Amino acid sequence: MTSKLRNIAIIAHVDHGKTTLIDSIMKQTGMFRENQQVNERLMDSGDLEKERGITILAKPTSITWKDVRINIIDTPGHADFGGEVERVLGMADGVIILIDAAEGPMPQTKFVLGKALAQGLRPIVVINKVDRQDTRSEEVVDEVFDLFVALDANDKQLDFPIMYAAGREGWSVKNLTDTRENLHPLLDLILEHVKEPEVDLSQPFAMLATLLDSDPYLGRCLIGRVVHGSAKVNDQVKSINLAGDQIEVGRLTKLFTFRGADRVPVDKVTAGDIICIAGLTLTSVADTICNPEVTEPLRSTPIDPPTMSVTITVNDSPFAGTEGKKVTSTAIRERLLAEAETNVAITFEENDKKDAFQIGGRGELQIGVLIEQMRREGFELTVSRPRVLFKTDENGSQMEPIEEVIIDVDDEFTSSVVDGMNQRKAEMKDMRAAGAGKTRLTFLAPSRGLIGYQNKFLTDTKGTGVINRIFSKYDSFKGRIIGRKYGTLISTNTGTAVAYAIFNLQDRGTMFIGHQTPVYAGMIVGEHTRDNDLEINVLKGKQLTNVRASGTDEAVKLSAPRRMSLEEMMAYINEDELLEVTPKSLRLRKRFLAAIDRKRNKKIA
Repeated sequence: MTSKLRNIAIIAHVDHGKTTLIDSIMKQTGMFRENQQVNERLMDSGDLEKERGITILAKPTSITWKDVRINIIDTPGHADFGGEVERVLGMADGVIILIDAAEGPMPQTKFVLGKALAQGLRPIVVINKVDRQDTRSEEVVDEVFDLFVALDANDKQLDFPIMYAAGREGWSVKNLTDTRENLHPLLDLILEHVKEPEVDLSQPFAMLATLLDSDPYLGRCLIGRVVHGSAKVNDQVKSINLAGDQIEVGRLTKLFTFRGADRVPVDKVTAGDIICIAGLTLTSVADTICNPEVTEPLRSTPIDPPTMSVTITVNDSPFAGTEGKKVTSTAIRERLLAEAETNVAITFEENDKKDAFQIGGRGELQIGVLIEQMRREGFELTVSRPRVLFKTDENGSQMEPIEEVIIDVDDEFTSSVVDGMNQRKAEMKDMRAAGAGKTRLTFLAPSRGLIGYQNKFLTDTKGTGVINRIFSKYDSFKGRIIGRKYGTLISTNTGTAVAYAIFNLQDRGTMFIGHQTPVYAGMIVGEHTRDNDLEINVLKGKQLTNVRASGTDEAVKLSAPRRMSLEEMMAYINEDELLEVTPKSLRLRKRFLAAIDRKRNKKIA
């Protein structure tokens, strides 16, 4: 036993306050100087994580409390990154389940809790954000208990301790009537409730690679927990896969442990530690890094297969190369291969010519994050519509991914949401009053039908609804689903759009562009009011003459163009359309830019 060490993971649904709680814990355990400038959500180190307010990559840190080092693993909350949470739990001996005091258990809570219980971990339940005005802490505790029972928790796991907290305010209490001062009660509970790592120092060194990272100075870094023995810098090691086959032999050139948001170099690590190593180039997640004497691999959690994919190709529009520096298929291929190497949830395939690449992931957000990162690195590329990955069962029948969807909506919008989900072949599983004039709806829906549904959902609920979804299972094919109802407005010319032309075309539909926006022939500039595509000229200016009567000119008033995010654009396009991504612009376009090519292809199809 290592009594001076605890390993714990914090898991929760997206935006329930994990990273903010870790910030407060680090501040109260003396991780920073009094005058040190500390960023908010310190563990969200990436730019996209800070901008979107979500954790994308799991990250370990450690604090010291009462002479005990507590390794804490911050995990992603969004369902698209759920596979990472599943693997990370293998490094922990205990888990904190964080639940919003108003929203209660959500789909991701159910998913990660089920995985934690299956691994035999005893959770600590923390009801967070109890300082909210709409808090309903007592009801949420009952819902949590019901969830534990539904997930077949054993008697020890059902006897879970409960804490009430406000991560942003930095306090936790065992009872709501207790004095609200700091997070010390939670830290004491971790020492009391989480068991020490059970280790055997007499066995040869062995660790399981759980996370993969990349460092500009060290190269590939593997993060995991030391299961047996100890190791020193420059020790000879080998790596073996799940089948026991040797992958490579190397040396541990660097060893690191974690403190705050930093990696701290150390000379020696022992069983129970969560560490980062450098020096191995072929080893990946789920492989065992061990002493050359070891022959048996450590047990690991298999990586979830992708359920959705997109095809990425070079940008071949008339504006190609004007905004980005990395435009060749070779540069795109190398970047995608590097991503597939460090991000085990991403899959990479290419065609025979090596100019089209199929990238698989768990959902639109995960793929969207990768494309946004590439865009910021100076890449130009085109992206196809996301499509789900089908399977075939033993009888040869087609199977498709099904998601569990939980929707919180005002009572007045319930019928329109139910109707919208029915059109997408969703099956309602539950409908109950959630209090405060809201209803909670639970559906099982095919992933195909949910692509692009977010915009319609926000329109139907006037922006007040909340939708959460998570992969549930593969089930029989649900049949044809009606896609986008309206056609598009397509530019017939290349040049700069003018206000006069847009003003006269506004009645035709909703515009995606404004005055002085560069456009090209075949580019989608708006959404038509009907179900067919319409070609329009947005370059046509007013004819100027030397005769002008006073008072006859109308003031040109343009409606605000509709702006969409990267993920919304990916979901909006049809099979015959593409999304052009550059460092400065996002443009929708037809796959065939020339009108004659579109007609010819339509006849063939």
